[in-house]
Order: sequence, then C-alpha cells, then structure tokens
Amino acid sequence: MSSENRIVASFVVPPELSDRRLDQAAAELMPEHSRSRLQSWIKSGALTVNGEVHKPRDKVMLDDRLELDAEPEVQVNWQAEEISLDIVYQDEHLLVINKPAGLVVHPAAGHADGTLVNALLNYAPEVENLPRAGIVHRLDKDTSGIMVVARSLIAHTSLVDQLQTRAMGREYEAVVVGTLTGGATVDAPIGRHPRERKKMAVVASGKPAVTHYRLVERFAAHTLVRCKLESGRTHQIRVHMAHVKHPLVGDPMYGGRLRLPKGTTEELRRALSAFNRQALHARQLTLEHPETGETLSWEVPLPEDMITLIEALRKHARELDNREY
Repeated sequence: MSSENRIVASFVVPPELSDRRLDQAAAELMPEHSRSRLQSWIKSGALTVNGEVHKPRDKVMLDDRLELDAEPEVQVNWQAEEISLDIVYQDEHLLVINKPAGLVVHPAAGHADGTLVNALLNYAPEVENLPRAGIVHRLDKDTSGIMVVARSLIAHTSLVDQLQTRAMGREYEAVVVGTLTGGATVDAPIGRHPRERKKMAVVASGKPAVTHYRLVERFAAHTLVRCKLESGRTHQIRVHMAHVKHPLVGDPMYGGRLRLPKGTTEELRRALSAFNRQALHARQLTLEHPETGETLSWEVPLPEDMITLIEALRKHARELDNREY
C-alpha cells in the first residue's frame, strides 16, 4: 500500500518464490514497480528482508518478510505549463490524448518548454513521480495522433510490459509517394544512420523492426496506407517506407525533394508544397487496462491538414480519370 508521501508495503514470501533472488521475488510481489527501481530500493536499504538489508542477488526463503518504506522519487525537474490537451480518455491510471502535429513530447535541447511533458505536469501533477513523467511511448514532433500516458506506477509498469511483449496495438495512417498495388510487411533492422547521426536508417547492426502496411486508397501518384507496428523504433514507419522507395509525403528528413506527379494541377502543387511535415497520423490504440485487464481501444480522426491533402490528391486523380475518357 502507499501513503500520501511514502510508498509502504509488506509481504511474506510464498512457497513458489522461495529460493528466488530477492530482486526477482520483489518484482513478482510488487509488479507495479520496475526491476531497476526495486533494485535501487534494495541497495539503499528501503526494501529489507526480516528487517535486514540484503543484496539484490541474495536468496529469499519461505515466510521471509519483505518490507518496503521508500519516498517517491521525483523523476523530472521540468516545469508545469498551462497548455491545452485534447483528452480522449482518462481515469486514475491512464491518460489518452490526441497529440497535434508540432507538439514536442519531451523537453530537450532546443525545446526546454512548451512540450507535452510540461502540459502533463500541469494537468496531472502526479506524473512527476513516474519515470519520464509517465511517457511510455512517443510520437515525433510532427506526427499527430493518439498516445497513452501512465498516471500511476501500476499503469507505467503494465504499459511498458505491453509494449515490450507487443500486446499494445498501434495503427497509423500515412500518405506515401508512389502508387502501391497492395500491402506488405517490412522486416528490416533500424539503427543510427552511419554518417548522419540525427537520422535513423536500415542497418544490419540495428534493432529488429517490423512494419505491416496495407492499402487504403490509391491516387494518381500517391497512396494512403494503414500501418501496424510490431516494434517501436525511432522514426520506424518513416524509415521503413522510405526504404521500400515510398517515403511519406512532406517528410523533411527521409522524403527527399518534392516530387510533383505528371499532370499536376496548380491546386495540387500548392497542397503538396504547403504540406511540410510527414503525413503520418496515429489513428488507433488498443491496450489492456492495467488494473481491470479489460481490453480498451480508441480511434482519433485524421487532422485537418491531412484531410485537406487527401482531398486534393483525390480531386487530382478524378480529374486525370476524366481527361482519359
């Protein structure tokens, strides 16, 4: 159990955890806390066995008493700011938001304030006690769409686990350059670009990354696709679609120069030129509620700029069809 200012808990080691390492037994008994946090408490003496300080690797025995008395650690020193949030769902454990394009998730060099974290600290101050202020996955600054934030330790541990075990479902919509004839899977490892350190790339030494995509609508020289991730690498969809020669429209890092299709109208030229972010939107999120185990799913609609872009592409495709008849 937790008091307002301290985390206090007490457990007796059951038969199935006898002869296990202390940190392993603690992780089984207190799954709402991360293994690294439990190890830190063991080393500091905040988590004891029968009133004595032990090492994380020490074995526990049947009926040993584990006692925790620790102060919540303030994980961030960023400032709260009053920034409006588009909240899709909330309860004591979860906060699901629709992030607009242009909003940075974490404070960093060049973005010390005005970020999603600053907004969260104002709206839900309790996240200051969580790793990375409750952020368990992120969207790039110029990617719009749905995100989940943990509001409790139970939720943080559960969401991280769901991401690692691929139990959390994430679906995106993107407008890519070129006309696809169907869906496919890109299974290619992603790591730092060997020369341009701000970019990611498909490299043999990278981490495994799998993206499934399927066709939603085909235009004259572009395609609207729906992507599902099996992994969550930095810039994954952007890198994978560029890798298969269908970069995202407007992507400043992986898209290359603006390519205007044959028969481009002035209206379409303006629409493509004005779209200066990657045409990527996180549309759907599915997860298990960390307390109830219930499967929850949310969808958020495409933002106005992507709707406008798609309408321009659709109109251009219709005009080309009419010219052919």
